[in-house]
Amino acid sequence: MRAGEKLPPLAIPITRTLIVAGAIASRDYQDVHHDAELARRKGSPDIFMNILTTNGLVGRYITDHFGPRAVLRRVAIRLGAPNHPGDTMVLTGTVEHVDGDTVTVRVVGANGIGDHVTGTVTVTVPPGAPSGGAG
Repeated sequence: MRAGEKLPPLAIPITRTLIVAGAIASRDYQDVHHDAELARRKGSPDIFMNILTTNGLVGRYITDHFGPRAVLRRVAIRLGAPNHPGDTMVLTGTVEHVDGDTVTVRVVGANGIGDHVTGTVTVTVPPGAPSGGAG
């Protein structure tokens, strides 16, 4: 693993079920994450994914690549374009820095209207663990 290496992309279909289940699992009961009519009244074309679901999907992307023994040390993300039902978010990653068994990856998750999430993830890959493609 070297700086500049690309992780394979991961396409995630954004379904109504994914959005609602993520909101429920993270105890985020704001209506914009489960009630399309109320979301529209607040100016959104439909319900949209919450940041905790996005954070979990970014973590999954990294651990799918580096394997089940990888440990997320830091996840720093920023949301942009919302994830609405019917779209697809494609996560991509580029290794920014490698220091021994610690890797920092720049992650972008884009959908049909722009970048939904951008940020960096720092992960420790234990000795003997796969260096990528474990998922």
